[in-house]
Amino acid sequence: MKFILKLEEFAMLLLGILAFSFLSFSWWWFLVLILVPDIGMLGYLFGSKAGAISYNVFHHKGLAVLIGITGVYLNSSYIQLAGIILFSHASLDRILGYGLKYEKGFKFTHLGEIGKQKKPASNK
Repeated sequence: MKFILKLEEFAMLLLGILAFSFLSFSWWWFLVLILVPDIGMLGYLFGSKAGAISYNVFHHKGLAVLIGITGVYLNSSYIQLAGIILFSHASLDRILGYGLKYEKGFKFTHLGEIGKQKKPASNK
């Protein structure tokens, strides 16, 4: 199942790249901006709850789509770019196993615990 979810996220990342290709920005902008949404991690400087809220705002695909649609409605390529980058970044993060955060701490996500060690196989 994890493979299928990652494949789905990869398809959404490709969709973000396709959407970006319709904008008039140079491709290097995509590469430069793709990691910018990780600024949401700065919320963890103020505790787990603030960190989870901040991180999730910058990694919420629904918000990214809303921003992108707003950019289309307002005919603003910059707002469209912001939505596309947020959407693409969230997909990339989920491919890598980083999901939306719980208030419990950074490593607790809707995709499971980050860095959770597998139990060693018993030698019978």
